[in-house]
Amino acid sequence: MALPINIEDLLKKRRVEDNRIEFKRGWNPDDIYHSISAFANDIDNLGGGYILVGVDQDDNGLAKRPVMGVPIEKHDKIQKEMVAYNNMISPYYMPRTSFEQVDGVDVFVIWVPAGLNRPYAVPANVTSKTKKMTYYVRSGSSSVVAKGEIYDELMAMANHVPFDERPNPKVKIEDISMVLLRDYLVKIGSRLQKSLFTQPLELTLEQMDLYTGPSENRMLKNVAAMMFSDHPEKFFPYTQSEIVVFPKGRLNDPDNFSENILHGSVPQLINGTLDYLKNNVLREFVVKLPDRAESLRYFNYPVQALEEAVTNAFYHRDYSLYEPVTVEVQPDGITVSSVPGPDRSISSDAIEKGGIMYSRRYRNRRLGDFLKELDLTEGRFTGIPTIQAKLEENGSPRARFITDDTRSYLDVFIPVHETVKSSDIAIKTFDEVENGPNNEPNQGSFDPNSDPNGPNPDPNKLSKRQNTILKTIQLHPEFSRKAIAELTGMSDSTVKREIRFLKESGFIRRDGLTKGGKWIVIREIPMNE
Repeated sequence: MALPINIEDLLKKRRVEDNRIEFKRGWNPDDIYHSISAFANDIDNLGGGYILVGVDQDDNGLAKRPVMGVPIEKHDKIQKEMVAYNNMISPYYMPRTSFEQVDGVDVFVIWVPAGLNRPYAVPANVTSKTKKMTYYVRSGSSSVVAKGEIYDELMAMANHVPFDERPNPKVKIEDISMVLLRDYLVKIGSRLQKSLFTQPLELTLEQMDLYTGPSENRMLKNVAAMMFSDHPEKFFPYTQSEIVVFPKGRLNDPDNFSENILHGSVPQLINGTLDYLKNNVLREFVVKLPDRAESLRYFNYPVQALEEAVTNAFYHRDYSLYEPVTVEVQPDGITVSSVPGPDRSISSDAIEKGGIMYSRRYRNRRLGDFLKELDLTEGRFTGIPTIQAKLEENGSPRARFITDDTRSYLDVFIPVHETVKSSDIAIKTFDEVENGPNNEPNQGSFDPNSDPNGPNPDPNKLSKRQNTILKTIQLHPEFSRKAIAELTGMSDSTVKREIRFLKESGFIRRDGLTKGGKWIVIREIPMNE
């Protein structure tokens, strides 16, 4: 079968973390099956790994070129041996294999996706008559025996399958877009693109490890709908992007806003959201300095910081929760919100500092692999450092990361450049800067002593929408957010946004859980006339 990834990306360790790739000089089944067990167990939820047989590595861990390859006369022998060795894995597991042409020779690639029925044990020596079943896990770039606490943790993962890897009986073959699938395969340079229209679609999806289950009950995985369906919201309601722009600020002029709702596959949502921000929000400023021939150039928001924030929101959100990704644009900054918040294994101190957030649990490990292959996101733990680094390069303040004690949401606040005023809009958009004539932007002016946030609003007055929601809650404290939206005629996203404001401003609080709980009105403020 053809690989769902370009072989050169594996050899050069691009798009896939290097600890998920192993190079083997030759066919050594005992050692190789240790790694197959470790990748299938995937204790760190990285998405399995790849073993490249016939490739030596240099002192830096990269592939030596030209590669050694596997002689053609050994192909059949290796594949026949693997059939026997796969039957020794408990429970049964079958990795995907492919011979790939590299430097004029054949490299044998073993693709080991994370297993659905982990943990997997394998004989310590598959070629020996004595079969001592052993569990292996990855430790850095090595496969080691699972012992002590690691063994206990591996056993505890037996019934845990990430949401995006779970089979979904509601997703049908006809829900998969051939256009989206082909576009993806072409972009990543997979050989599967050549056979997409010459073989059944089911076979292509099976080769991509997206079609699973017994022959009498084959099902597509959730990630197939996330990536290759034009309407994933059919299966995961509110899989959408909601962009809300308050030109004068939500507090200063709450009734003056525009709202755009985008639908589509996850890559379409990410690209659509970024295109909107680039074309309508991003601006470049050019400042002439008296003591320098060169002008000072900067953006109100660095595009790379927004790219990471938006992509991470779709990567890490919980698709089993009916909540959209929201992007709120105000004069002082852009807030990208998703649910739920960071994993509880990440300390509150780490979140507050806004640095690297280490987590060993990923909600959507396979979706992350797809996004990395499309260059929409970077490797593990690099998203937040990238955001902060790009803001620093642009001369902007650091981003802030906000959540609550229960980690029910995460707000990523990207502040506007400190010298930018909300009135500074008569300049070129990001798209015009990139593609316009002579690539020469207009010049923006600014007052270094101005307040980018404008005058402070009156905290004792609410907008008409906020007052309506507050009155509704007072009359119907048992109402859910959805019920409030239906009664008031407002959109769910508007009610969500205004309720968050009322909670943060101390007007209301929630007593109990979402189901069975109720709202408590702490203080009522007269409506702003």
